Amino acid sequence: MSGDAHSHGHGHSHAHGVAPDADRRWLRAALGLLTAYMAVEVVIGVLAGSLALISDAAHMLTDAVSILLALIAMRLAARPARGGYTYGLKRAEILSAQANGITLLLLSVWLAYEAVQRLISPPAVGGAMVLWTALSGIVVNLICTWLLSRANRSSLNVEGAYQHILTDLFGFVATALSGLVVLTTGFERADAIATLVVVALMLRAGTGLVRESGRIFMEAAPAGLDPDALGDRLVSQDEVVEVHDLHIWQITSGQPALSAHILVAPGGDCHKVRRGLQELLSGEYRITHATLQVDHVGEQAEAGEVLTLGPRPGAGSPAEPPTAPDHCADAHGPVHRPGPHRH
Repeated sequence: MSGDAHSHGHGHSHAHGVAPDADRRWLRAALGLLTAYMAVEVVIGVLAGSLALISDAAHMLTDAVSILLALIAMRLAARPARGGYTYGLKRAEILSAQANGITLLLLSVWLAYEAVQRLISPPAVGGAMVLWTALSGIVVNLICTWLLSRANRSSLNVEGAYQHILTDLFGFVATALSGLVVLTTGFERADAIATLVVVALMLRAGTGLVRESGRIFMEAAPAGLDPDALGDRLVSQDEVVEVHDLHIWQITSGQPALSAHILVAPGGDCHKVRRGLQELLSGEYRITHATLQVDHVGEQAEAGEVLTLGPRPGAGSPAEPPTAPDHCADAHGPVHRPGPHRH
């Protein structure tokens, strides 16, 4: 029965966050368009004295950097695992996404400071130049948004670049409105107000990217997946007595992984239980990378001892579900058993 004592199962049809054959053409096209327009916008923003245009250009710079990082991360993530990097370099995309988020947050602080200064003492702003530049920026961002929507947005990194450009699109709308207000009413503080709108959008996008990438770095379970509920679901299956050392994390965006120690009732079919649990994880939770250690209750693997299928003395009466409280002296996380229990 030693083959049953430590049964490891792996699913290999993973849905990786960044596919090796991800189409990079869309990102390259968006990168070229953004870079060209950004240079034009900086010049016009300086000539018009518009902080809103300069803030949009600065945001477009982060757009371009985010796409460039996405392209680099795609290439790194596609490399096969080797050496000490047993998962490969798949988390390069998460590093890129976090860098994008931090950049947005830092840039938003600087722009907010400048906008407040302009609210207090507004400079002259060329409303017509701001309006027409912002309208053309809307067109450019619509094209770039469409280009990135064609790429692999299951990647947090690509999604981060997409959110960058979408945020910039909304910023251009606010800038166009401010240019119209300045042009028709002469209210020059509208430019600073539009900048603060862009800042709010940048804060929202940046916070989301930092939070989601941080969850992956901290080995948290995927958002929306409750490990306690999943553990209870596993232990409710036939012949499963206990589940402990349950860990759920993400290797990269869109690629969850799970490991757990499963105790099976004496005489139970460990292989059948493992297959059933892996089908459950794959079918209901989309977790295809699962490693399960399956043991019979009462089995001992200490040197010189013979594996047994019966519960050890004191492990439980016939009327009670067999348990092995000392099977794992240092259970890493909650222990799941049939019936009500603490988590």
